[in-house]
Amino acid sequence: MSRFDFTPTPLTGLALVQRKVTEDHRGFLSRFYCANDFSEAGLNTPITQINHTLTKTKGAVRGLHFQNPPHAEIKLVSCLQGEIFDVAVDLRKNSSTFLQWYGVVLSARNRQSLLIPEGFAHGFQALSQDCELIYLHTAVYYPEAEGALNVADPRLNIAWPLAITEISERDRNHKLIEQDFQGITL
Repeated sequence: MSRFDFTPTPLTGLALVQRKVTEDHRGFLSRFYCANDFSEAGLNTPITQINHTLTKTKGAVRGLHFQNPPHAEIKLVSCLQGEIFDVAVDLRKNSSTFLQWYGVVLSARNRQSLLIPEGFAHGFQALSQDCELIYLHTAVYYPEAEGALNVADPRLNIAWPLAITEISERDRNHKLIEQDFQGITL
């Protein structure tokens, strides 16, 4: 019996993951990851890195980051505390949804995760104070392989739910997408 429901999104390969919960008077148990269940859903690459973040300020944005091949990665993003608007952008060359984005609210309350395939950029906006996230990655982070998009790029036209209150200087200064950008070849 799977402890997850995998729901495809309009962007091929991007899936919303609903964690199933076992509850009683003491609290609950919720599994974040199970190799067997995720393998059946198409994730056959082992998890090699787990990151934990805290974003203190409501309205703050992080992203939009990705790893270029050969260090492209699959990410499983979950919100442990608070609520975020999580965004993935398809950068895969020749994809039918190239440069389209998908956003979803992830929260401690809804116990949903976003399974982001290789070739996607990822970012989020904090919708509450003190948002904690956990990221499971299928590749080790290599700074020289990192790529990024500007969160305010008009070509993407991401509908952030709140005014952006904070963003790192680095993320603010990411370049806009070049007109001749063809995407990532995986």
